[in-house]
Parts: sequence; C-alpha cells; structure tokens
Amino acid sequence: MKLFAPAKINLYLRIEGRRDDGYHLLDTLMAPISLGDEVEVTRFEGAPGAVTVRADDPAVPLGEDNTVHRAARAFQDRTDCREPVAVSIRKRIPMGAGLGGGSTDAAAALRGMNDLFDAGLSTEDLEALALTVGADVPFFIRGAPARARGIGERLSPAGALPRLWLVVIFPGFPVSTAWVYRNFRFKLTKPSNNNNLIENLGTPHEVARVMVNDLESVTIGRYPRIAHLKQRLDDKGAIGSLMSGSGSAVFGVFADEARARRAFTGFRGEKDVRAYLAFSLT
Repeated sequence: MKLFAPAKINLYLRIEGRRDDGYHLLDTLMAPISLGDEVEVTRFEGAPGAVTVRADDPAVPLGEDNTVHRAARAFQDRTDCREPVAVSIRKRIPMGAGLGGGSTDAAAALRGMNDLFDAGLSTEDLEALALTVGADVPFFIRGAPARARGIGERLSPAGALPRLWLVVIFPGFPVSTAWVYRNFRFKLTKPSNNNNLIENLGTPHEVARVMVNDLESVTIGRYPRIAHLKQRLDDKGAIGSLMSGSGSAVFGVFADEARARRAFTGFRGEKDVRAYLAFSLT
C-alpha cells in the first residue's frame, strides 16, 4: 500500500508560552503542500511484531528512534496487531528543514497500517495515537489546512484556504528543532491572540498579510543565509516569504503559478540550495 506523505508549511507561528515540562505552547496555521515523500506499507514474512523501516536516503535513521518505527510500534500496542510490517520511504522532503518530513511519514505509516490490517481506527483515534509519536504528527492524519494550538494537539480546520503557489528553498543545511526552541526567548510584551486568524483568507494576498514566525529571530540569528534567501524570494516577486517551522527551509508565496514558475527557474540549478515548485493542498 502506497501513500503520499505531504510536507507542510507554517503560514503563521506564534509562541504563546511554555509548559512546566518544557514544551512550548504554539498558535500556528499549517498547510500541507504538493512536495512530499512516498511511503509504502506492506506485510512481510517475519517474527510476530517485527517492524522494518527502509529509506532511499542514507541520512534517514532507521532504528527505533525513527518516527516511523515509533509509529508502527504505537499502532501495534494500540491494536494488538502483531503482524510483521515493513515501511519503505521514498524521501523527497529535506530533513531538518521545518517541513515536517519525519512527522508526515509517521502519519502515513499509521494510516497505512490501519487500512492494511483493517484495524478500524477512526480519524480521531489515529490523531490521538499520532500525538504519542510526536506533536506535529496529528496534523498529517487528515492532511488538510488547520490551526494548531497547545503543543500542536488542539487542531481546528482552517476551512478552504486559496491555492497558494510556492517556491520552497532548502539552504543545504538542517537546523535542530530542539536547539531553536531551547534558545527562544519570550518578549516582554507577548503578541495578542489572533482569534480571527483563519477568517478572511480568501486570496493569496490576504494570506501573505498574516504571515509571521516567532522562531525566525532565533534561527536567522545563527544562520543569516536564511534571511538572504527570504530577500531573494521577495526580489523575485513573492508577495510574502517566511521560514517554515524552526527552519531551515523558507518559502515564498506568489500571486499565481506563472510568477512562481519564473521565480523557481531563477533558483533551479544553483549548487548550494534545493528549490521546489509547489502548491498548497486544500
């Protein structure tokens, strides 16, 4: 069984606080995009409860710390399904980019195992199970634009966002999410809650007006090249540019496909970056 595992972008990301256990409280608007991995979930002959994970990218860790491996184990524990399962990942989402590559693969594995073994878990069941694997994983169960609060577990549909044509740039180096959050410092005056965030987002220009990411100050402080790439996207006609998640990837939102394609052509072939032409999924 093959599944598409989309990357995500954060169109809005504010840090609202921190829990006693160290987890940061977020308010973020996320959208899945057409860039994604391919995840294949199959049965194989092996010992009961065996899990194997393979990837075409040698940089992907395949042991028990891998999010897909953890997801498969969590599924087995939840359902008492002991059939051996193999998960193969065709990796296209860059790692350490803030695009949710590990989380989306884990969600795809959960969805695939639920169907393959006819376990009958509901979407809500899968989202609850996904949260035990990682804070971003529940978002990818439905794979639709959503606003996430708390540590990412409080999801609310964002409705019908417009299709956004994007140029996504990976600068060639990963960023540690843990390092970024560890070094985030709250401002003395916290931003007010935007309770109407997902209203009146009917056009790309309206989306661009709400784009903000509190984590940029941390990541760009150490990696100024990210700011340089944002500026280049703006110079090539983006109506808004932003770092996704904790970085390192940045993306530009364009008014239409033609403008996005022209900007993408300007980045294609550069040695130090990987550019992707993509669009948001609704």
